Order: sequence, then structure tokens, then C-alpha cells
Amino acid sequence: MYDKIVEVVSAFGYVGVFALMLLENIFPPIPSELIMPLAGFVAARGELNFAGVIAAGTAGSVVGALPWYYAGAKLGKERMKRLAKRWGHWLTLSPEDVDKASNWFDRHGKGAVFFGRLMPAVRTLISVPAGIVGMPMTLFLIYSTLGSLLWTALLALAGFLLESQYEKVSEYLDPISTGVVVLFVLFYLYRLLRQRFARRD
Repeated sequence: MYDKIVEVVSAFGYVGVFALMLLENIFPPIPSELIMPLAGFVAARGELNFAGVIAAGTAGSVVGALPWYYAGAKLGKERMKRLAKRWGHWLTLSPEDVDKASNWFDRHGKGAVFFGRLMPAVRTLISVPAGIVGMPMTLFLIYSTLGSLLWTALLALAGFLLESQYEKVSEYLDPISTGVVVLFVLFYLYRLLRQRFARRD
């Protein structure tokens, strides 16, 4: 898995980083905790510009947040929860997740978008309450971009700094990265089945 992600980033460059981070925010196929460090590795090898990697990752993350923002803005909280109850199992999105993101936004205000982008548990769904309350798009983009920039930069920097240990790290990280993806898939299937059974009750 480690080598495959590196191959994708090497082959498609900034577009590959952008696309992976966009998908990770809409429907996470591979977590950003793997994407950006490996993109940092590729940059350290001289195949990509380090700043360009961060810019592409940040842009993909922000663009990937927009569909959730518009969903919240168009549907509102209650309709979003009803949609999550009926169809959210495919995205492992439950009404409780909508409530959790909304409560986080209520506690922390507009800054929740910035800090939420740094927290794996809410980084995607924090866009929903921002849309629900009608947070101005300009402010949403500013806070979301700043939070995403910090997150992607830290992850990419970790990979960039470890480049000198590339071969050694790959020996350990490859099974770990594969394990992370396998666990993520199993967790997705667990939530999918749990929410489908919950709908029948």
C-alpha cells in the first residue's frame, strides 16, 4: 500500500495529491494521515515541489469540504438528519454525527471550522453546521483553508523530514499503512451494517 500511494503521487503529481485529498474529504478512501506524509516523501526525493504538494493537498481538502457545506445550507439540520438516517449508512453518516458536528460548532463558533479541520473525527462533517447556520462563504473558505493548510503542512513535513530514512521507513510503514486501510475498510463496513440494522428497528 505504501509503494502504491507513492506511485500514484509520483505518476499524477499535484493533480494526484489534490484528487486524493478531495476524495478523502467527501468519501475517505485513504486517510490524509497516509496521503500527505507520502506526498512529502515524493517532494523530498525531488519529484515535486514541497510547497506545491502542500498547496495541492490544501486545495483538495477545501474543495472536498464544499459539498458538505452546501448540503447543510440547502437541507438544514433536520432534513440533513433525516437524509443521514435514510441514506447516510453508505457514507457512514448518522443523525448523531450531524448532532455531534453541530454541537462542536455551537461550542466553538466560527473557529470550529479552523480547529475542526485539525481533528480527524470531525474534520469533514464540521462543514455541515457551517452551512446550516449560513456561515458566509468567504469566512468559511478562510477558516477552512487555514485549518487545512496547517494540517496538510504538518503531515507533509513529517514525510519530507523522513526522506533520508525512506528505505528503512518503507519496510515498517508498508505493512502499517496497509493495516490502516484494512482497519478503515472494516470500520466502514461495521458502521454500514450497524446503521442499516438501526434503520430496521
